[in-house]
Amino acid sequence: MAYATGKYALAHCDRCGFRYKLLELRKEWNGLKTCPSCYEMKHPQLEPISATSDPEALYDPRPDNDNENTDYVHVFTSTDPVGTNFDPLSATSNLGSVTITT
Repeated sequence: MAYATGKYALAHCDRCGFRYKLLELRKEWNGLKTCPSCYEMKHPQLEPISATSDPEALYDPRPDNDNENTDYVHVFTSTDPVGTNFDPLSATSNLGSVTITT
């Protein structure tokens, strides 16, 4: 279906009510036809943002096989198993150095 160009048509602004040429009116995001002085663009906060998920794990992880990181400190006692009472031991530290006395 063909429409007329409307170069002589007049229309009223939906916001201020003044009469303008139909071709001067602009359609807003909410469906109103407004004049150039009343025209308001849609605010970006009205657009919904898509929820993105946070990454949970690495794709192809590799364990750390560096020998510097495998030096562990083991505590052995002759009478008490590890994890029980260590009353005779006391630990003091001074800027990164640890001294254990019995």
